[in-house]
Amino acid sequence: MYLPSQFNSKNNLDATELMRAHPFASLISVDDAGLPFVSHIPLHLEERPSTGSGQENSVLLGHVARPNPHWRYLKARPQAVVTFMGPHAYLSPRVYPDLVRVPSWNYLAVHCTVQAALIEDPTEKDKLLKKLIADHEPAYAEQWRALGNEFAQKMLAGIVGFELRVTELQCKLKINQHRPESHDVMRALYASGNDNERALAAWMERLGMAPQRLNGDE
Repeated sequence: MYLPSQFNSKNNLDATELMRAHPFASLISVDDAGLPFVSHIPLHLEERPSTGSGQENSVLLGHVARPNPHWRYLKARPQAVVTFMGPHAYLSPRVYPDLVRVPSWNYLAVHCTVQAALIEDPTEKDKLLKKLIADHEPAYAEQWRALGNEFAQKMLAGIVGFELRVTELQCKLKINQHRPESHDVMRALYASGNDNERALAAWMERLGMAPQRLNGDE
């Protein structure tokens, strides 16, 4: 993605937090006609002992329904891209002290280049599902176990799992960092706004963009 230096986060913790807080991702690869094919799916991020440099110790686990041809495309062409979209919101020009400005959009995003390997073994698919269950509804694990082996095997046969090894990662934090004259008003507006806007206000604090407190204001 287009990644100006002022928005390029080199902090791996930023990317990790975004992927875990916003796990509903877009998996993008190439179909048999050479066109992009996209599946929107939840993914489980797992950190494993590093086998090389960079981000190669990060793995994303997920699955698609067997009728979804995406797993066949991954088998034929294992390299793919995964994108995660974090909080985002409109940026009004009224955050600036002057009028010669234009609107924009603030957003946080992570793009991963991945190498895919399919998971077909029922036991391994069951382990994968349990990790996703633990991410989103741990209490459901007991119900899943109580469904019975025959039903579970039928459900497992209906999906194809995959492991996506991250080979390259980009993390973009676009919150108007390069326009400090906007920060005080922008943070105040976002802090009193909707969920996405409040999340961006929190990220402004995390990045040290919050307004400076005066003595006695704490």
